[in-house]
Amino acid sequence: MVRKLRKYGAEVIKFCGTGGVLSKTDTVGGQQYSLEEMKAIVDEAHMLGLKVAVHAHGTSGIKDAIRAGVDTIEHASLADEESFALAKQHGTYFDMDIYNDDYILAEGEKNGVFKESLDKERAIGRKQRETFRAAQKAGVKMIFGTDGGVYPNGDNAKQFVTMMNWGMSPIQAIQAATVTAAEALGRSQDVGAIAVGRFGDLIAVAGDPLADVGVLQSVSFVMKGGVVIKQSVQGPAQ
Repeated sequence: MVRKLRKYGAEVIKFCGTGGVLSKTDTVGGQQYSLEEMKAIVDEAHMLGLKVAVHAHGTSGIKDAIRAGVDTIEHASLADEESFALAKQHGTYFDMDIYNDDYILAEGEKNGVFKESLDKERAIGRKQRETFRAAQKAGVKMIFGTDGGVYPNGDNAKQFVTMMNWGMSPIQAIQAATVTAAEALGRSQDVGAIAVGRFGDLIAVAGDPLADVGVLQSVSFVMKGGVVIKQSVQGPAQ
């Protein structure tokens, strides 16, 4: 399957190492691949030059995924101290979507989210945030995760404030979404920083995000590949 996906253009392989919140019938922490199966996926992907992400909430699935050599852990909700140590040893990034809990619990019932999923979110949401704080404090490499589609696209920047509230400084949160994310994707040569030879992908806001990271929710200027896509700056842009 990895070979087939690569043939048809995949640049990253992702698999579900444990159960999830928005799936109805599994347990959120239940492991869904053995270590041997995970290693087969990762070895094949890496041989083909692909990065590997794993959806993993549960502790055993997280640790086996790290041992198998995955590049990023998506969610990482129930990671423990051993998980942190393994991640630091293997250079694994945690990609934690800690804003989602607010949206799912506020809007999920109205949006038709399964009762079973809402129950799982109530059980795991705060724990994921506590894990985020502990992982950050332990020195695990952290990147900015959105879990795109769970909340409306365009609301991604709301997570910066949540990340700051749970242990990051504004600059650490911004770097998680830029330079560190580029490193995790193996894209440090073309994205992730403002430098000669990189893509001209820039935004600007009317304020200082290091003083108030919330200003990143009101983007005034967008440049994509050196072409201005949006320009509505009121006052000095930072």
